[in-house]
Amino acid sequence: MTTDGAVDLLVFGPHPDDLEIGLGGTIALHAARGMRVGLCDLTSGEMGSNGDPEQRRAESEAARQVLGAAWRENLCWPDRRIGKDPQQLDQAVSVIRRHRPRVVAAPYWRDRHPDHEAASELLTEAVFNAGLRRYVAEGEAWKPEWLCYYFINDAAEPSFLIDVSAHYDTKRAALECHASQFTRQSDTAATRLNTPIFRQLIESRDAQFGARAGVAWAEGVVVREPIVRVSLMKS
Repeated sequence: MTTDGAVDLLVFGPHPDDLEIGLGGTIALHAARGMRVGLCDLTSGEMGSNGDPEQRRAESEAARQVLGAAWRENLCWPDRRIGKDPQQLDQAVSVIRRHRPRVVAAPYWRDRHPDHEAASELLTEAVFNAGLRRYVAEGEAWKPEWLCYYFINDAAEPSFLIDVSAHYDTKRAALECHASQFTRQSDTAATRLNTPIFRQLIESRDAQFGARAGVAWAEGVVVREPIVRVSLMKS
């Protein structure tokens, strides 16, 4: 698997499985439409109660194949230390410059997990800095068209919704790849993630978004700038 070349969509996740939780259906939708999608995990999630880094990276690669993304890489930053090392910002800038995405997706800036909030802040800076010609980091300056934010744990009012009804089974299958996190075994610790309630939380959120839009399943996205439409006509 090569991680070279430009992508249409670059999705960052703080830990393996985060981007599937928040944006799995949207990733599958764009890949199914023939767009080139790249995935980048910031950490290996080694502070989690279950699974080791090697296992979690293998699960992530399996999920990538299910989603249809072109590639997936892991920056291997220390878990629970996102944003603590100044070099991390430059590394994120380099990823953006190397892959030249049209759109970057990052976690929403308010979340119960401190790593998710720290990742959102750092990646927002990285997208901005990547476009500065005089910002010193690896690669030539590149400015994505759009920075979008997705929800992992805590949802807010979305700027818009993506209808992922046709790809929701793919999202479910990608989440199933992360068995160390979502499947309770006799030798694993009981966590919030490996109870049926956590899957219910994900699906109830996506179902509620869908119901508001008149579709079965939808994922919410937040953008900071106004969205321009060509007229008052709905379609």
